[in-house]
Amino acid sequence: MRKESTHVSAVIETKGMSKFYGKHRGVIDLDLSVGRGETYGFLGPNGAGKTTTIRCLLSMLKMTHGEARVLGEAVTLDGAALRQRIGYIPGEVFMYEKETGRWMLDYISGFRGGKGASETELIERLEFDPSRKIRELSKGNKQKLALIIGLMHDPELLILDEPTSGLDPLNQDVVFDIIEERVKEGATLFLSSHILSEVERVCERVGIIREGRLVADENMHELLARRLRELTVKFADGVDASTLGGMPSVEDVVSIDANTLTATVTGEAVDGLIKHLAAHSLTDVTLQHASLEDVFMEFYRDDAHKDSADSKGGDAS
Repeated sequence: MRKESTHVSAVIETKGMSKFYGKHRGVIDLDLSVGRGETYGFLGPNGAGKTTTIRCLLSMLKMTHGEARVLGEAVTLDGAALRQRIGYIPGEVFMYEKETGRWMLDYISGFRGGKGASETELIERLEFDPSRKIRELSKGNKQKLALIIGLMHDPELLILDEPTSGLDPLNQDVVFDIIEERVKEGATLFLSSHILSEVERVCERVGIIREGRLVADENMHELLARRLRELTVKFADGVDASTLGGMPSVEDVVSIDANTLTATVTGEAVDGLIKHLAAHSLTDVTLQHASLEDVFMEFYRDDAHKDSADSKGGDAS
């Protein structure tokens, strides 16, 4: 099992970390802190800077300026020893296509000084056949091989970029069962995924990156609790949308039928709304927290409106 390491309060810590590709932005002044044993979700659309961040943390890219520490050690381009303590699964997997899965596992183990302690277990749980040549494998089976390589040495830190890409739902569940077990054993998780339900399932905190800048870094439950809620109200008598019209933080009121209204509720305080509804005769009230996907889209809604306005302005000029 995983070896105990010297206590480090922040497993990932960056201060002003920036990376530019010539004049093009990668990430800008990124400040991150992920504590030991935390599960951190890192979200953003393509091109926002997620992969650049990960490659800088793994010393695969040299930062333009700023600093980063991983597992208590300063990140430098000479980081081979540090990377042996990390389990990394890249968003795009490249392997030696002419070789077998067994060859690939042995090849990586050679760099790490021996066979991974969990290699056999992972092969069995993921139902992976290591005897087949990599070029014969489906995308899902190549992803299984990448997962085994990334996890078989029981790393202290898991940096996972789209870890279930190409896997069917059943295998996705197996992968996250394995990840959750590793976290319970003390591993720290830094997860980037487009499947927001995966992030919501395992992550305690979430960071959202937009155009290279961190725009949110919050506790998952608090983030979901104070953002959008979906309200459904069933009245004993007939009602129209004006019943909720003008209420603070109540938007998008829709009449479903003569007795039912739905709406979107924003903000933390719902006390005034509940008091307003209490003045009516009700048969049912449901107030459901938004999913992480709803919250994520809310962060990008303003950008979409801005882009639309800029486009219209450009056409007019």
